[in-house]
Amino acid sequence: MAQSIDTTHVLKFPVLIGDIGGTNARFALLVDSYAEPKEFPIVQTADFANIDEAIQASILDRTSIMPRSAVLAVAGPIDGDEVDLTNCDWVVRPLEMRRTLGLEDIVLLNDFEAQALAVVALGEEHMVKIGAGEAEPDASRVVLGPGTGLGVAGLIHACRTWIPVPGEGGHMDMGPRTPRDFEVFPHIERIEGRISGEQLLCGRGLVNVYRAIARADAKEAPFTTPAEITTAGLAGSDAIAVEALEMFVTCLGRIAGDLALVFMSRGGVYLTGGIAQKIVAALKHPRFREAFEDKAPHSALLKAIPIYVITHPLAALTGLAAYARTPARFGVETRGRRWPAR
Repeated sequence: MAQSIDTTHVLKFPVLIGDIGGTNARFALLVDSYAEPKEFPIVQTADFANIDEAIQASILDRTSIMPRSAVLAVAGPIDGDEVDLTNCDWVVRPLEMRRTLGLEDIVLLNDFEAQALAVVALGEEHMVKIGAGEAEPDASRVVLGPGTGLGVAGLIHACRTWIPVPGEGGHMDMGPRTPRDFEVFPHIERIEGRISGEQLLCGRGLVNVYRAIARADAKEAPFTTPAEITTAGLAGSDAIAVEALEMFVTCLGRIAGDLALVFMSRGGVYLTGGIAQKIVAALKHPRFREAFEDKAPHSALLKAIPIYVITHPLAALTGLAAYARTPARFGVETRGRRWPAR
């Protein structure tokens, strides 16, 4: 049976909003529909046994404002009353949260649904454009972001409503194309025989690419963290790091182009997250747009699609706040993802 989208519910304020990723959790309180979100320090997920403890210690113990509702974006598929995060040990249990934290209403979204909402909630001052192309105002859009994993979501406009389309597109297969790719890809670490987008295009993916290039050339790979590789790659101080960052950018362009075709995203492709923000200089190199546009027979279509890097440090919270204020503006499916008070 087809599910209808519920845009009639209204959240009771104050609303706790949260963006929970594999490494970091970001929270804010929205006192009413006119107030700016009250932000709190970023939480490391590894520092707490579960989300309930993190919210209690980092939010509720630090303010006299007691939220009545919560809208939380979590990095993983939402299915049932227990939600496992893909790259984190936390399990989100809304029924238990409602009881222990005194909440009347909880809505769970995929973390990249929140990023998709942010695309229409943020202004151009929070974006850097990469290359040419002009966005069609009500056309479909795609948001993707390499971080702890590779998040992907679509955003479509229908019936005067913006509808986020969550998914796990970061786990699509990726394969070699160039002769150099065929030298490096055999050395890339796989998961159950697969090389997915996430095996290349996230923090550990960059390390994976860096090590694979070193193995292909029988060289030492002294760097062990994404930050070290990114810094050396941008500075040009290490040849392997330079090539790793170039391959990372090229593969990101390829998968962004694939997703632009899937969603026919004439409204633009939006890159989000800390990694994209840190490598804007590398993304501005022609190789990124060349990889994005190299989609014969549809290269002309891709050339016309703009690409933006979202630079707002808390973009997902901005999207969640926009939804919490006016749920009817967005076609968010809440059936099976909302836990109101009985």
